[in-house]
Amino acid sequence: MQTALNHMTVPKLGYISFLDLAAKLGCVGVEVRNDISRPLFDKLDPAEAGRIASDKGLRLVGLSQVYPFNDWNPEREDAVKSLIATAKASGSETISLIPRNDGTALGNGERQANVRVALKGVLPLLQDAELTALVEPLGFQRSSLRSKIELVEMIASVGGEDHFKIVHDTFHHTLADGGPIFPEMTGIVHISAVVDPKLSVSQMEDEHRVLVDEHDRLGNIEQIASLLAAGYDGPISYECFSPKTHALDDPYTEIKRSFDFISSQPQALAV
Repeated sequence: MQTALNHMTVPKLGYISFLDLAAKLGCVGVEVRNDISRPLFDKLDPAEAGRIASDKGLRLVGLSQVYPFNDWNPEREDAVKSLIATAKASGSETISLIPRNDGTALGNGERQANVRVALKGVLPLLQDAELTALVEPLGFQRSSLRSKIELVEMIASVGGEDHFKIVHDTFHHTLADGGPIFPEMTGIVHISAVVDPKLSVSQMEDEHRVLVDEHDRLGNIEQIASLLAAGYDGPISYECFSPKTHALDDPYTEIKRSFDFISSQPQALAV
């Protein structure tokens, strides 16, 4: 299992400390973000930020994010161009595209058309940059892109298979009622758990996303095992949004314990 760490899991850490934590955990790489309460790369020059990561033995596996990418307009196009430029300068392998998640543009036909227009707009930019974009379906009922099936079909419809990959997020996969997995189209796997026994699936929100342990209700072990058994061999990245996780005094010990728990499960060992 190739592990990675998303900066959202430890947003209080500065960029260098974040890299040090990921390296100590044995991660293959990190995902950095422009939507946490600190500047991207802590204002380091992107090329320098990429060099520092590489010197620590880490890949920049993802650079997040453009939101909402499927509300395509000149502003969104500029945002994608800017993120691509930063990714190229830093050596980031991918950029992240997030769909509208505010309860609008949900109609059948409308939501597919909006995604398709955006994919067509982004594709030539990715082709020119020789870069990949990760598109993340969000399982919330208010999301304008919930279905992996729809997304894979729309990527194929614009001939974008070489430049678009999907994010398999174990939280959002559960919220979207599961369904098929697409290991060959998956660019990264995001993991997190929900352990609160009082919540229904429809009540689960980002704030409930903590580290995976034996109380996990999302089936992380089963999802990871299924993806690995089906041939997925990319990063499996921790993305926790819970304030409880963000407040951990010793994130190394807790995250390592969780990674060790995951890798020790019979379902995971079977693959």
